[in-house]
Amino acid sequence: MNFTTIDPVALDLGLIQIHWYGLMYLFGFLGAWLLGRARAERYGWTAEEVEDLLFYGAIGVIVGGRMGYAIFYDLTTTLHNPLNIIKVWQGGMSFHGGLLGVLTAFWFFANKTGKSYFAISDFIAPMVPIGLFFGRIGNFINGELWGKVTDVPWAIVFPSGGPEPRHPSQLYEAGLEGALLFIILWVYSATPKPAGAVSGLFLLGYGFFRFLVEFVRIPDQQYGYLLMDWITMGQILSLPMIIFGGFLVFRAYQKA
Repeated sequence: MNFTTIDPVALDLGLIQIHWYGLMYLFGFLGAWLLGRARAERYGWTAEEVEDLLFYGAIGVIVGGRMGYAIFYDLTTTLHNPLNIIKVWQGGMSFHGGLLGVLTAFWFFANKTGKSYFAISDFIAPMVPIGLFFGRIGNFINGELWGKVTDVPWAIVFPSGGPEPRHPSQLYEAGLEGALLFIILWVYSATPKPAGAVSGLFLLGYGFFRFLVEFVRIPDQQYGYLLMDWITMGQILSLPMIIFGGFLVFRAYQKA
């Protein structure tokens, strides 16, 4: 299939341009807000607490995602020009950096509200895949982060990827890290679970799915393969998530 080029600008207002990728972030936060409101009463949260948490989370995603990209994927450029970190309009966000930013935001929110850290992370973990889903759809619309050359029937020719048909790895990630992980966490958290178990399952699930997709996704150009001609930076960053997520689940049930 040939990729139908979509203008990355969804709405041009002259001085202001609204990009599809930015809209995907908005849709992700809106989805998290709606789901958070739906879960609030069952978990003893107020609507105001949900909104405050999402605000803290949004700051963590943007700041952490941008810093993570600058450090993990563009360190040389960042060292030469540290101000590149604030140039969000040039693109470049890292999920793993965004995760660290959100975890830091949870710490501030916990100190403010007196809630336990895992009460916060377990509450919001099932909502995160909604943002991941829309984020990967944004990557697909932009025609970026495509996969390796393949002859599978659903392969797509991306203009920026040359004439060869490639794996639509953005859609794989939207389906696995987004839709499937959301279903798993939503069903799993429908009944009370030990503190930290839902958070651990999120880390384990995301890390596992991301590790798998990296096998068919083109590695970051500035790094290529880092080990044995198949290990990528995404896999190296996902492996600690798998290990720590599994540890959290084990520890949660052991303590319970």
